[in-house]
Amino acid sequence: MLDNTRTENHLPAKPGVGYKPQHFAEILEAPDPVGWLEIHAENYMGDGGRPLAQLRHLSERFPISVHGVGLSIGGESALDADHLARLKHLVSWLNPASFSEHLAWSTHDSHFLNDLLPLPYTDATLTRVCDHIDQVQDLVGRRMLLENPSSYLAFAESSWSEPDFLREIARRTGCGLLLDVNNVFVSATNLDFLPQGYIDAYPLEHVGEIHLGGHDEDSDDHGHPLLIDSHGREVVDPVWALLDYVLDRSGPKPILIEWDTDVPDWPVLRAEAARAQQALERIPA
Repeated sequence: MLDNTRTENHLPAKPGVGYKPQHFAEILEAPDPVGWLEIHAENYMGDGGRPLAQLRHLSERFPISVHGVGLSIGGESALDADHLARLKHLVSWLNPASFSEHLAWSTHDSHFLNDLLPLPYTDATLTRVCDHIDQVQDLVGRRMLLENPSSYLAFAESSWSEPDFLREIARRTGCGLLLDVNNVFVSATNLDFLPQGYIDAYPLEHVGEIHLGGHDEDSDDHGHPLLIDSHGREVVDPVWALLDYVLDRSGPKPILIEWDTDVPDWPVLRAEAARAQQALERIPA
């Protein structure tokens, strides 16, 4: 359970973007409307070099969000001690405004799987995830945010809905939540539910950060639409509309534009951030 000795910083309720080194100079020269930057923790766990030098420089200008992709919070095995130690070192010197991870697993025994895999929402899984979050928060000394996954299948053994599962995790551990709106849209399309109904059930009071990204369109073996969370293109209009639905209920939040594959030139990414700024300006502070 979260205790009062843990650091709890906050991102500004402005657009942010996932930082890519090829944009370093342009971000410094013309950052507006970007108010903060996100990095993936695993890219900055080394001992030095240009990436860390650039990150130190950026951290003097921008709030930084550290987003982990390799802890395997939902894995059955114990969390990797070396990974945790390197994460603690990064968070200690960088002192980010936010730290987050995924509700997923990516390890089995000593093997690391290059994907974020879904979990059944059962009491046993809930206990395991909460124990792992408590361990991480105790080690790094700060509150973390947990991101909802994009789903391509549902587990028959699940006894919790995803919003209720996340609400209970937040209640037991004191962690916050990272609401990925594109993931909600992807899951709703793939599993045939209304994304607005998901948002209505979601514990928005725990949200410390919102993510937006692009997805690819495909179809399953039966010809039904299948969306893939690719982070490789612009955010589509229905996801922007779902963001408006969220903000009408939550109020202004930090909004990240994720674009991790086929990364565009800076003006394209900046234009996506400008659209997020427009969405925020609709909402009373």
